[in-house]
Amino acid sequence: MKFKILFLTLLLFTALLAGCGKKNDTTGQTTDTSTTDTSTTDTSTDTTDTSNTTDTSNTTDTSNTADTTDTTGDTADVVTTASIVNTEDAFMKAISKDGTWIIAILKDMTINKDLTLDGEFKNGKKDDNGKDIIQRKLAFYSQDENRNITARYTLTAPKLTINSPMASIQHGTFKGDVYVSANNFELIDATIDGNLYFDSKDLQDTFKMDDASKVTGKQELKK
Repeated sequence: MKFKILFLTLLLFTALLAGCGKKNDTTGQTTDTSTTDTSTTDTSTDTTDTSNTTDTSNTTDTSNTADTTDTTGDTADVVTTASIVNTEDAFMKAISKDGTWIIAILKDMTINKDLTLDGEFKNGKKDDNGKDIIQRKLAFYSQDENRNITARYTLTAPKLTINSPMASIQHGTFKGDVYVSANNFELIDATIDGNLYFDSKDLQDTFKMDDASKVTGKQELKK
């Protein structure tokens, strides 16, 4: 009888140990699974990379836009009505009656023939009364995007006749004689290395030049 009771006790004890072992294994598996699931959650590489947005800094090049602005600092609407020329043929066409209101050179030029600035041109702006503003500009200079003048040029020719009203030579030099046959001719920070002649006293009276400008020769009525 005692032997039978001992055998049953051992059998029950073994069963209890087996049950505890299964519970411990299950708990361990649950812990391992939860640890694995959370360790794979890593979104650090999903952030947006904007390092290439700096490429847009090179999309705008305005190095020559200064050649199409007037000296008042206002930008005229002249994107398609300005000529930047470096050859004799292009310059001759630009100053003709079929040319443009701004003619800019980007180097010293010599043209061995008489020149005539012809035609009446609008600069794309309106006056206080809403009327188109008449203007013609010979720009003998370059400037940067901040409108600082970076170079001045000389145009050399025997003679330049001004037939366009409201014309000006700006920030450079014309080497030769200038004959004025239109009103309100002006020098703006410019030099005429030669004589300046006017068709009439009235035209001479409308001529202006600033303190930075000069005429090396005579200023008189054309004889």
